[in-house]
Parts: sequence; structure tokens; C-alpha cells
Amino acid sequence: MADERYSDTTTTTAAPAGHTTTIIERRSGGSGIAIALVLLVAVVIGAFFLFNQNSAESRKDDAVASAARSVGAAADKAGDAISGEAK
Repeated sequence: MADERYSDTTTTTAAPAGHTTTIIERRSGGSGIAIALVLLVAVVIGAFFLFNQNSAESRKDDAVASAARSVGAAADKAGDAISGEAK
């Protein structure tokens, strides 16, 4: 037969003398600051590309308007030349 062994341990602790409050302050690892910096950089880059695209769009519109003025001036000259020959 197997021998079974039991052990009883009695531990007595003294009650604390008064109310004790333990405050454990947790410090952040700084990941919040890192995320904020990455977000700020993304916003700055996005704004840069947005303003750059707007500027490029404006230059394209100016080029089209200039070409239209040139075509209009050429048409006026052609019209004047044709009117001069018809007289």
C-alpha cells in the first residue's frame, strides 16, 4: 500500500497597525509621443503634396489659357488676312 503523507502548515500574520495605501505610478513607454510625431509628419507631408498639387494644377490652367490666347490671336490674324484679300 502507498503511504499517504499530509502536512498541515499554520501561518499567522499580525494585522497592520493602521490603514496603509500603496500607490504604484506607471510611466508610459513613450509610444504615445512616437505615434503623435508620426501622425504630425504624415499631416505635414499630406499638406505639402496637397499644396504642390494645387500649384501644379494652377500652372497647367495658366498654360492652357496662354495657349488659347495664342490660338485666338492667330485666328484674329488669319481673319484679318482673309478680310484684307477679300477687299
